[in-house]
Amino acid sequence: MVSTPYLFRLNDLSVPFVGAPMAGGPSTPALAAAVTAAGGLGFLAAGNRPVDGVRADVETVRELTDGPFGVNLFVPQAANTAAPGTAVDPAVHLSVGAYREALQDTARRYGVELPDTDPADDDGWAAKLELVEELRVPVVSFTFGLPAAPVLERLAAAGVATSVTVTSVPEAEAAVRAGAHLLTVQGPAAGGHRGTHRTEDVPGEEPLAELVAAVRAAVEVPLVAAGGIASAAEADAARAAGADAVQVGTLLLRTPEAGTSAAYREALGSGRYTETAVTRAFSGRLARGVRNGFVERFTNIAPAAYPQVNQLTKPIRAAAAAAGDPEAISLWAGPHFAAAREVPAAEVVRDVVGGPSGP
Repeated sequence: MVSTPYLFRLNDLSVPFVGAPMAGGPSTPALAAAVTAAGGLGFLAAGNRPVDGVRADVETVRELTDGPFGVNLFVPQAANTAAPGTAVDPAVHLSVGAYREALQDTARRYGVELPDTDPADDDGWAAKLELVEELRVPVVSFTFGLPAAPVLERLAAAGVATSVTVTSVPEAEAAVRAGAHLLTVQGPAAGGHRGTHRTEDVPGEEPLAELVAAVRAAVEVPLVAAGGIASAAEADAARAAGADAVQVGTLLLRTPEAGTSAAYREALGSGRYTETAVTRAFSGRLARGVRNGFVERFTNIAPAAYPQVNQLTKPIRAAAAAAGDPEAISLWAGPHFAAAREVPAAEVVRDVVGGPSGP
């Protein structure tokens, strides 16, 4: 008789806290391990990271902790089974070629050349799926889309629990039908990229607690509430609405375990910036970040084109970070970014959900 492999469950955690996967540097093995050690579920971000780097990250986390952790993957549009949603009107945005021309002055200012773009780039999708299956990562979460049911079945057969990021009830229902074990329900205040299942879709503005309650009424799988949670009161409200755990990212950005760049950290704590905005300017997908000069200049013209826009702006972002200039960095963060402090990750976990024995 073949035994059923063990699958991670949210109620295995000592505290109902998930560390958000934050691609581009902030998510590190040290941060994932620290969140896990504090009783939560730490995460690695595999998006836009080479496969060998993801393997090394997983191995390092396992050296640091024997507790559960997760890896987040970006779903390429070619592998996405999502149904159409509410899409942006392309007539009001530039084409990728025209956006490239609009970026040229900024590129020259930072002394970089804009690269050619490749719309077929799938971020090593097949290789990363093979890797997380081979390594039997406890949890694999997906954003930017819904993988086909056979992908989720394949991971479950290897003992890997799967979670899909959703921004609406229809996305949640589709993810459960496909076989997701958990859902990350992302509200409008989320820092970083919105997890709509198509690049061009525009997510709703339903407050997180209301969205969680609506999803809870529609599906029966465990739910993780995400988006703008920066206090114990907000975490309690999300859980009262039906979430089994909460996911936090922005509050972890300034922890010593995070890989957040010096310019990024300084901008969050400087007091010079006071607002966030949702923009496609840096990546072509909607994402919330600190309103800096780049956001102000390019939000209204950036096309809904991922990964092309992300590829175009990458050298500008890298040059700005190297120069310590936050005006052209994608400073992904939720509205309460000023609450992020330079404290250990374990303290953030305790502040939001208390210790293993409760608040």
